[in-house]
Amino acid sequence: MQNPSTIDIERVRNFLLDLQARICTALEQQEIIGGGHEKFIIDDWERPEGGGGRSRVLQNGEVIEKGGVMFSHINIRQLPASATARHPEIAGAKAQALGLSLVIHPKNPNVPTSHANIRLFVAEPEGKDPIWWFGGGFDLTPFYPNDEDIKHWHQNAFDLCQPFGDEVYKEHKQWCDDYFYLKHRDEQRGVGGLFFDDLNRWGFEKCFEYMQAVGNGYLDAMLPIFERNREKPYTQAQRDFQLYRRGRYVEFNLVYDRGTIFGLQTGGRIESILVSLPNLVSWSYRPEWNENSIEKRLTDYYLKPRDWLSEL
Repeated sequence: MQNPSTIDIERVRNFLLDLQARICTALEQQEIIGGGHEKFIIDDWERPEGGGGRSRVLQNGEVIEKGGVMFSHINIRQLPASATARHPEIAGAKAQALGLSLVIHPKNPNVPTSHANIRLFVAEPEGKDPIWWFGGGFDLTPFYPNDEDIKHWHQNAFDLCQPFGDEVYKEHKQWCDDYFYLKHRDEQRGVGGLFFDDLNRWGFEKCFEYMQAVGNGYLDAMLPIFERNREKPYTQAQRDFQLYRRGRYVEFNLVYDRGTIFGLQTGGRIESILVSLPNLVSWSYRPEWNENSIEKRLTDYYLKPRDWLSEL
């Protein structure tokens, strides 16, 4: 049984707010270097049921077309089906959920879209000790991928996992590949990364340390990719392909994403739930790409689960 005295929600909250500020500062610096001047607006909000959050959003930048870095800490009076389907023992319980979620849609098609999420969930079944777990991860969605970026992304993930066990990277990479899969398209959303949920097996302190490592690891992984690709020239055709591929991102978030479904089922703040969607996106009917094109290689090679650290 979990020891309720070990749950330090305030320390997790403080880390998440600090990480949010650090990520926004680093991404604003990318805007400045790229000749832009847009900054993240800060939007604090409260939830009628209890709790609230801090949304930070940057739009129409020279480097970042749409970016949301969202903190929330909410109280839930009665858990919805999206939570209790996997955990019937907490059906109807009160709960707290706090986390940081971000999606960054760069303007340049050569810079991948990136996503990260870390969270703590604490359920309080009536007459029983609280039940808690951590979750999160990060993943990369390139449009014009290069091997250096992908290997760097996965090497960073591998390195941060190592202190927690030799099997952790392999396990959480596989979980990421399985989760970020568009069944109706039979393709991955991107080139993966890490994904984990229901993590409480190591005790609170070690699980919290891992969540922090994943959260801090996002900037370590993403900033060099911005630096390598931010100034690359691109054509209108490449921009059009980027907008078309963003459609897959929208499809996943609206059809499969558990965070989106959870937010909608708990009556969450709709602007925060849908902030992950890009400002510009397009769909085309049965587009075709040259057999030897990089656009065709994206789906035929890169959007397949691979052992990137051994293949590249």
